[in-house]
This record gives sequence, structure tokens and C-alpha cells, in this order.
Amino acid sequence: MQKKILLISRHAPYGSSTAKEALDAALAAAVYEQSLSLLFMDDGVFQLLKDQQAQQINQKNFSSILAALPFYDIENIYIHQESLKKRIIENKDLLIEHAAILTNEQISTLLNDQDHILSF
Repeated sequence: MQKKILLISRHAPYGSSTAKEALDAALAAAVYEQSLSLLFMDDGVFQLLKDQQAQQINQKNFSSILAALPFYDIENIYIHQESLKKRIIENKDLLIEHAAILTNEQISTLLNDQDHILSF
């Protein structure tokens, strides 16, 4: 029986390995064909910005991994609306176009519907 797993990515893409570890965990869980959802909130929304220049800070840009998520059948991708607003990020600035933008109330419902929640 498939378990519903939600991975919450809360950290900026660079400066630590936490954001990359969240994506690695998502890809690993997808291999085991679990019902996987991915939520970007807080500073995690910075991972979704287009045209990141990671090489300028000697980091590897992992936005290509984000673009590949549908190929791993990770299609339930959510973004916290309030996090976007607080960071003055607009939808047109986002790399992932097929993600659902959720309110606080919708996120509460999403959290209650999961069997397991992993927060990074």
C-alpha cells in the first residue's frame, strides 16, 4: 500500500546542503513509487527562481533537477503563497510552472492528508 509522503523544503538553494538533500530525498522516494508531494515554503521558494547564477558563488546550479521532477513522476509540487509574498516573488519569476500555489488553509489540509512528513 502506498504511503502519502510530503517533503517540505524550507531552505535557500545555496549556503548549505539542506536544499539539495531535500531534492535528493524526493528523487530517492520516487524510485520506490510512493505517493510523493513536494512543498516549497519559507526560504525554500528561492530554489524556484529562474536564471540562478550559482557559478558566481562557486556552487553547482541544481535547477535542472527541479525541471526533471516530472520525469520521476513527482508531479504534486506545491508552493506556499505567503512565502512568495513575503519575499516579493511573482509567479512569472518561478522556474516550475506546473506547481500549485497554496494558501495557509490549503497547506493545513495538505499536511493533514499525509502519512509521513519530512521537513528539510
